[in-house]
Amino acid sequence: MNDTDGLASVLAGARIMPVLTVPDADTAVPLTAALVAGGARCAEVTFRTPQAERVLRAMAKHGGLTVGAGTVLTPEQAERAVAAGARFVVCPGFDEEVVAMCRKLGVPVVPGVATATELMRALRAGIDTVKLFPAEPLGGLPTLRALAAPFPRARFVPTGGIGAGLLAGYLAEPAVLAVGGSWMVTSAHLERGDYEGIRRLTAQAAERSTP
Repeated sequence: MNDTDGLASVLAGARIMPVLTVPDADTAVPLTAALVAGGARCAEVTFRTPQAERVLRAMAKHGGLTVGAGTVLTPEQAERAVAAGARFVVCPGFDEEVVAMCRKLGVPVVPGVATATELMRALRAGIDTVKLFPAEPLGGLPTLRALAAPFPRARFVPTGGIGAGLLAGYLAEPAVLAVGGSWMVTSAHLERGDYEGIRRLTAQAAERSTP
């Protein structure tokens, strides 16, 4: 099984990936329920808050979502994330030690790339699914197409600056495995407990991601 097959198996065909930065673990259960009700099948919990591990653990226990860890910067973070229930790991950049740890732990890893040089390093390391980050600031779809053209084996999970209005364009690209985004779950949603808003935006994204 190659890297793309491994991630695709874990995501089970899901093509949208809500990217979550959750400061309060007490919101994890209702947040998970809202995402599942909206049709999400996977989510990425970023390691950007002190409670990220608790959030990940609570969401993983729910069973309705395949949950991964994002913003993983070190092998130690990867180890903690998998111990908390992460089924995959996402990094903002490419780090050989993090990749090696994820392979040791038996979970797919999606390192970030921003240039052809970084993509070549990932491919040489046997990684053929990468995160284009930050996708929109880097140039969006034209940049993705330019990177995909000379590297037909590469598959992309673009993230960064992508909103609902751009989702269909990214999903139409053959090189795109899934699209990550935070517009479905913003800090404002979480602060005011707007789980219905989260459900609604997730449902709209899920509908757009269905062929």
